[in-house]
Amino acid sequence: MVDVEDAIVARYESHGESFEVLIDPKAVQKMRDGEEIDLFDHLVIDTIFKNARKGTRASEEKMKEIFETEDPVEIARKIVLKGEVQLTTEQRRMMLEGKRKAIIAHIARNAINPQTGTPHPPNRIASAMEEAKVRVDPFKSVEAQVNDVLTALRPLIPIRFDTVRIATKISGEEYGKCYEDIVSIGKIVKEEWQKDGSWIGVVEMPAGLQGDYLDRLNSRTKGNVETKILK
Repeated sequence: MVDVEDAIVARYESHGESFEVLIDPKAVQKMRDGEEIDLFDHLVIDTIFKNARKGTRASEEKMKEIFETEDPVEIARKIVLKGEVQLTTEQRRMMLEGKRKAIIAHIARNAINPQTGTPHPPNRIASAMEEAKVRVDPFKSVEAQVNDVLTALRPLIPIRFDTVRIATKISGEEYGKCYEDIVSIGKIVKEEWQKDGSWIGVVEMPAGLQGDYLDRLNSRTKGNVETKILK
């Protein structure tokens, strides 16, 4: 359960009736992002209200009629997904900032400047979003907003989502040190072991991660790695 001081009101109106729950605002965002959570743990109390601030409970008869269940957690789930939420100014600011950072990180990970073939730094993306006056919805998923953000950014910076393939050659000894870094960033699409014991692989990854990939392997191997970006 969550403390009432940290909760917000989620409200759903239907058939002239109002149904409210007190819930952690972070849980609302997770649910609307499609994340599975144990909703019971994020409610102040497993009670459906007609008016949460006054403590007036909703009619059980009306709940069963409209939601076709009397399970308060299941009703709360429908209220959160279909209804509206009331955020304090500070809660809204924090959630907007968190979603904005998530969108920037997603774009920086997947996008490149098609003129140079190199990633855009997050601060460049952030500046362009500010210049384009991009409006972020704290309750929509990153994926649901990214295309609109890219459309707003394209008049300001050359940008597109892309993947790259990097041919990589490292010694057998270094391969063991680098394997987790390789598969955490990209996907090995082709590999073979050489007679001298070295490993050669083609690794596919989001274009924005190529710099991170090269930096990690150079750091792990102290520069004892050969790479080539494939066209």
